[in-house]
Amino acid sequence: MISRLYFIISPLTMTKTSFEKSKINILLLEWVHESAVETFRENGYTNIEYIKWALDQDQLIEKIKDVHFIWIRSRTKLTKEVLSHAKRLKSIGCFCIGTNQVDLETAKEMGVAVFNAPFSNTRSVAELVIAEIIFLFRGIAEKNALAHSWGWLKSAVNSYEVRGKNLWIVGYGHIGTQLGILAEDLGMNVYYYDIEKKLSLWNVKSKKTFKELLEISDVVSFHVPETKDTKNMLNKETLAYMKEGSYLVNASRGTVVEIDDLVRYLESGHILWAAIDVFPSEPKGKGEEFVSPLRAFDNVILTPHIGWSTLEAQENIGFEVSQKIVTFSDNGSTIWAVNYPEVSLPTFEWVTRIIHLHMNVPWVLNKINEAFAKNEINISAQYLQTNDKIGYMVMDVETDEVANILQELNDIPGTIRARVLY
Repeated sequence: MISRLYFIISPLTMTKTSFEKSKINILLLEWVHESAVETFRENGYTNIEYIKWALDQDQLIEKIKDVHFIWIRSRTKLTKEVLSHAKRLKSIGCFCIGTNQVDLETAKEMGVAVFNAPFSNTRSVAELVIAEIIFLFRGIAEKNALAHSWGWLKSAVNSYEVRGKNLWIVGYGHIGTQLGILAEDLGMNVYYYDIEKKLSLWNVKSKKTFKELLEISDVVSFHVPETKDTKNMLNKETLAYMKEGSYLVNASRGTVVEIDDLVRYLESGHILWAAIDVFPSEPKGKGEEFVSPLRAFDNVILTPHIGWSTLEAQENIGFEVSQKIVTFSDNGSTIWAVNYPEVSLPTFEWVTRIIHLHMNVPWVLNKINEAFAKNEINISAQYLQTNDKIGYMVMDVETDEVANILQELNDIPGTIRARVLY
């Protein structure tokens, strides 16, 4: 039985909303798992369009005009141009770990909350990496290629147990920690490098510098996000630090490894084996040819970006992201939003809940409170969180007559959006 991960901030017992759930337009793209659809329908959201492929920019612009929630995976690109046409958009769900396919700054400035799934596929990626490490140490890629071409390489040359070998993990986050635990179970010595100070699990040791780790590692595995600091992190200079005859695994982002430099180090034998799951340029669909200079090497395991592609991970991702969005839509809580101030809210059915999203400028809070005071509306509870660009304020008020106050809130300079949640 496939296990399900639930991420619920507070019980979603509310039934009243300011906008009928049946009128909320939801668009799903790219084979988002049916568990996401099931979660939304169970919570009263029925107006769902489900498209099982990615859309190009023109198609997206046309579709997104009237959408309130859009759910995507890695191929859909929500650029500034696309988002500029999304006049009703409230939230984006990225059913994957990364969010680099979304212009997060534009979404933030528009008041669109973006949620992703940093937890549900960690085990799937870690298991694939462990399998690839074992295959690398046993030379399976070359032996498999020869067997398919009528060869028979029955030899222990360059074939080793993983027990006692040094694994270096670059990026000790959700996946890196899982990988470290599995590797230690196999008897490996595990080290990690991360730009943030982390609590090591079990006997895993940290190293202070990138170079120091490369020099001691038998196999290096990358688990970092795509940023300007991680682009071409492994290049001709840093590859030179790696032990001669060592192994490389990249299941993080295709831009982390400079492929042309890796080719030269594979040709020289300095890097003995490699396993690559992500690439700088990847086919858009099944019919498009995969092009890479790494195809020429029998000592490189090539997989088509499948680290997180298990049925368990896809189902769990569907539940994780959709429940975050349901909670945001029904309750207003923004915990785990990647571009929003995070606010965890209780649920009170006897009040009217108003959300005010604004630019983070000095005068807004005074203007908000002045508006309520002038209209003699008591605020029974108020929640505020800010980040560098925006402020997210939630107010529970003891009145149903909010039309006038809502208009005044929207007229305050710096307001992005004010609305009644329920």
